[in-house]
Amino acid sequence: MLRLETFLPWRLVVLASTVSENLASLYSERYGITIPEWRVLATLGQFGRMTARDVGAHARLHKTTVSRAVTTLCERGWLKREPNRADQREAFLSLKPRGRTVYEDLAPTALGFAARLVEDLAPEDRAALERILDGLGAKAAAIGSGSDNASSDSESARL
Repeated sequence: MLRLETFLPWRLVVLASTVSENLASLYSERYGITIPEWRVLATLGQFGRMTARDVGAHARLHKTTVSRAVTTLCERGWLKREPNRADQREAFLSLKPRGRTVYEDLAPTALGFAARLVEDLAPEDRAALERILDGLGAKAAAIGSGSDNASSDSESARL
């Protein structure tokens, strides 16, 4: 019988949602931004100039969600759009000075939040967690792409 409480994909979703919602409360209170807006801001803060498609791919956001977030952040004066001369259907996005200021204010808060999540873990457990997350991410990508030929139905059922 499938029990959600012990079903790994469900547990990961619940954990991710809990973490995301709690972090969101920090930047929402300070700047009134949503989770997608934060992801767009953080992605551009990390990488600089990108297309909305690239932001969405990195931030794991649907194109309409990216579009709404970008529109809001542009209206606030935090983002700049520059036409892509090679492809008029898309534009390059980057942070304006105000957006950069917000990012630089929020990044240490986000990093502090992440540090608090693992502060009770021993260093070797933190390293193991990183390896496990990397391995699960790679395995999930392989299963999703169909390149995981070694897995059987019974292995897939355990996930």
